[in-house]
Amino acid sequence: MNNSVEQNISAVRERVGEAARRSGRDPSAVRLMAVTKTVDDERIREAIAAGVHLIGENYVQEAQRKIPLLGEGLEWHMIGHLQTNKSKYAVRLFHMVQSVDRIELARELDKRCGAAGMVMPILVEVNTGDESSKSGVSLGDAVNLVETVSAFKNLSVRGLMTMPPWFSDPEEARPFFRSLRELRDRIAEREIPGVHMTELSMGMSGDFVVAVEEGATIVRIGRAIFGERPPKTV
Repeated sequence: MNNSVEQNISAVRERVGEAARRSGRDPSAVRLMAVTKTVDDERIREAIAAGVHLIGENYVQEAQRKIPLLGEGLEWHMIGHLQTNKSKYAVRLFHMVQSVDRIELARELDKRCGAAGMVMPILVEVNTGDESSKSGVSLGDAVNLVETVSAFKNLSVRGLMTMPPWFSDPEEARPFFRSLRELRDRIAEREIPGVHMTELSMGMSGDFVVAVEEGATIVRIGRAIFGERPPKTV
């Protein structure tokens, strides 16, 4: 992809808008997140200049370097697997943790947020494809996790996140996005105190159009904005 970052963002926004309108939704209900894993600072700055203010990071260590450099006026979300012992850093770095998938992590985040005198919004990560290679609570256990976390005074459950199995045809991801939306609706119907099921974080560069059609409120875009990641150097 040889287009500029600005051109890529414009193209993604146009496709998001079309998908939202096709499904009877307001395009402004879908937020575009730039996923900056391994992306150099200059290209991130180009995305910010093009109007992207929601940034997703996969690693605490990368965020520790980037946020002081780029972070003013931006909203940073943790979207990668978070080790429990990194919680103390995460609560200081991020506006939201999207990858809460177990009670031990939630408990530690709650403790760290309490010590800092803050309430952190979180999403519960659901492994909709039941893949052993991916993090996330199972569909069957997600309601129990949300109910348990709702009792923590320093965390605020705002919705769900998923990464479905990869398919060459994005249509094949549709049932997984739909299952997350249906789970969100079932949890919302329970009216659990302190739980606000407003966010569905789902859809990446290859399948975000389908995710928007199925109700995504945040799409996490890396390659379609920044191009292919450079190969790792040894």
